[in-house]
Amino acid sequence: MSPFLDATQANYYQELIGILHWAVELGRIDIHVQVAMLSSYTVQPCIGHLDAVFHIFAYLKAHDHSKIIFDPSLPNIDKRRFVKYSWADFYKGAREAIPPNMPEPCGKEVEIHGFVDANHAGDRVTRRSQTGILIFCNHAPITWYSKKQNTVETSTFGLEFIALKTAVELIKALCYKLRMFGIPIAGLANVYCDNDSVVNNTTKPESTLKKKHNAIAYHHVREAVATKTVRIAWKDGKTNLADILTKNANHEKLSFCCNCIFA
Repeated sequence: MSPFLDATQANYYQELIGILHWAVELGRIDIHVQVAMLSSYTVQPCIGHLDAVFHIFAYLKAHDHSKIIFDPSLPNIDKRRFVKYSWADFYKGAREAIPPNMPEPCGKEVEIHGFVDANHAGDRVTRRSQTGILIFCNHAPITWYSKKQNTVETSTFGLEFIALKTAVELIKALCYKLRMFGIPIAGLANVYCDNDSVVNNTTKPESTLKKKHNAIAYHHVREAVATKTVRIAWKDGKTNLADILTKNANHEKLSFCCNCIFA
């Protein structure tokens, strides 16, 4: 609701947003969602948006000793959380697309783990939701994603399914890259989502889709489970690391997630 910036100030605002984008690319995951939200106003920013950017730089100045942990050790995963079902009657003959020309895998295997979250109608102007995805190779964060969804979803079920579809696409792309680099992948990618209805619809073959407009995301994710590309389990929202990529987290939640990601 504050006044618009003039042309010179707007150009300055765009330069600052560009600097923050580089910071995110270099590993400052903790400011990703704020930078993504403020990037929506680069065409016609207001004074309030510029003040918010200054607050981000003040936060970076006060927290300038963080660094990403690239821990190669394998995490301890409780496989009992992932229930196995037969998908032969639903996706007959479905199998993971393995690159035919990939080199011979060598070296130690890596495990892929993904955290998925989405906030419900977080944008107060358009009521679109923000998707947040954080993907690890072993204990090392490799991919972080925070972006506003292209459509307005009326329920948390729909927006969480769209976020999960995006996560599966990113995991498939990462698997392809690793295989083409000759890096062996240990089993299925583990994906954690904090929406119980979405987890049930993607892990149980007998579950039915009640919202037809989510059919593409529904079948895309379920087929990835059927081909044993990914396996999905429920994750408590309090410990879901992707939560900081969807909304402005409080100090306690931000500190918990940063302690799991940064050193």
